[in-house]
Amino acid sequence: MPNARALTYLVASALFMENLDGTILVTALPAMARSFGVHPVDLGIGVSAYVLTLAMLIPLSGWLAERFGSRRIFTSAIMIFTAASILCGLSESLLTFTLARVLQGVGGAMMVPIGRLVVLRVTDKRDLIWAITTITWPGLVAPILGPPVGGLITMHFSWHWIFYLNVPLGIVAVMIALRLMPRGETVTPRPFDALGFVLTGVACFCLLYAVELVSNGRPAGMVLGLMVAIGLVTGFHAVAHARRHPFPLLDLSALTIRSYAVALRGGSLVRAAIQAVPFLLPLMFQVGFGLDPLESGMLVLAVFAGNLVMKLVTTAILRRFTFRSILLVNGTLNALAIGACALISAETPLIVTVLLMFVSGVTRSVQFTTLNTLSFVDVRPEQMSGANTLFNVLQQMALGMGVALAVLALRLAGLVDPAAEGVVPVTHFQMAFAMIGVVALIGTLDALRLDPKTGEAVRRRS
Repeated sequence: MPNARALTYLVASALFMENLDGTILVTALPAMARSFGVHPVDLGIGVSAYVLTLAMLIPLSGWLAERFGSRRIFTSAIMIFTAASILCGLSESLLTFTLARVLQGVGGAMMVPIGRLVVLRVTDKRDLIWAITTITWPGLVAPILGPPVGGLITMHFSWHWIFYLNVPLGIVAVMIALRLMPRGETVTPRPFDALGFVLTGVACFCLLYAVELVSNGRPAGMVLGLMVAIGLVTGFHAVAHARRHPFPLLDLSALTIRSYAVALRGGSLVRAAIQAVPFLLPLMFQVGFGLDPLESGMLVLAVFAGNLVMKLVTTAILRRFTFRSILLVNGTLNALAIGACALISAETPLIVTVLLMFVSGVTRSVQFTTLNTLSFVDVRPEQMSGANTLFNVLQQMALGMGVALAVLALRLAGLVDPAAEGVVPVTHFQMAFAMIGVVALIGTLDALRLDPKTGEAVRRRS
């Protein structure tokens, strides 16, 4: 048995590299567009290509881990991701960059879910809270650190170094993974479910592409409607197929576990609402308040400070209080913190704004970690692979929905309070935050279905 803690830190580092790569890229898009000789909006295809590749291939990760072994697939995924990062940095056109991002998506689709699966398999139940807390943190920190770090690299070096930074990290990660990860796993692979792969892949691709269309502000038309229709139809058939197939690619049996179902159902709404905040805040500070990018970035870093502080005590909180009480109390505070962003303006004292950002980071960190831990507290070992794959699919969809939710809230605010064309007043952002806060609260209330004793086994100390 490998050192479970060292392995958890390895997986967390790999997840941080993957998460940071996606968020750090946003601030470099204008410089990349100039280098490729295209409009910045055109580079959206490079961003979307990565996300859509993830959506299609994540369902395959569990089967690959069973068929070829987690050690082999995880290390191969890091190698592919690292090699693709080099190709991204060497790209001289939009086409070559997009193809490199697709290859990066292949690596990311295997690296993220299989890394989490390895940690879940080697971690004892009594250490599950610590392990999930550790591998959750990269997903909380990367969206906050990515934009300012990307801006710093682009200004003082060049956009190519955003991708080259992954090379030494990837090499070290592969070397450590080969040493730490267990060999000769005894999991018997299931027969490959080809129809399930096609149905699930098409459904995820179409639905996430529809989300991308909304997120990028493209007009809702025939393409959007077609993607939603195809996604829903194939998704329905994918679920029906998974329920009757003896060895489905996407195992839905864990949904019969109440704690798992609550973490995915209501938790997806909460995750989408939380993900909308880092998108809306910089826009409101710059477009609504008239702050420059540096001032805006420094304010958003207060959210990161809240995440950082809570990382030190989240494990103790999860051991002290029940999952049900944490989700309900902290979830309500999180929804109120999101909604309270509707009350700040350019005239609000700086200390008040910073304090609100900090509180938002605190509640965001606790809620994310609690939901991720709750997902697996009652899952049996034989269900872990299928439960982990489904968790990653729905989490990816929820995170994609976050930006779409923010854009939709802004558009609804525009219908309620029409403004001059091309102008987004502060009131639109304020109404958007209020709506997103309501979504977060609705997702939180699903925790009422939990038994107060849920997760007692993982909350006990050794």
